[in-house]
Amino acid sequence: MAISSRNLALALSCGLLLAACEQLGFPDPAKVEAAREAEGKAIGGACRHSGRALEDCYRLNPKASKAAIYAGWRDMDAYMRENNIAIVPSGSTAARPPAEEKPAADESPAQAKAHPAG
Repeated sequence: MAISSRNLALALSCGLLLAACEQLGFPDPAKVEAAREAEGKAIGGACRHSGRALEDCYRLNPKASKAAIYAGWRDMDAYMRENNIAIVPSGSTAARPPAEEKPAADESPAQAKAHPAG
């Protein structure tokens, strides 16, 4: 049974279209999951390097995979211990508790509580 040139052309064009699904707007689930895993590991490694606890890292990155964050944190912890690398605190204020408002210089603390600012 011979394949006609028309059927061969149709089969090749369908194959090319299916191979280019990403160009048509259909993401490859395997690539999406690999990118999500890599991003979670990077977040975990950065959290460990900055000295953040795992719980803080989970709270600051709720959409990231907890398993990936943990894997990155654990890998960075081992790397830092092996190479005697110190923690580099982040300048981010996201993990810090909000500072209490200080009363104005001409008010006592009792007066400041009586008329809160804002």
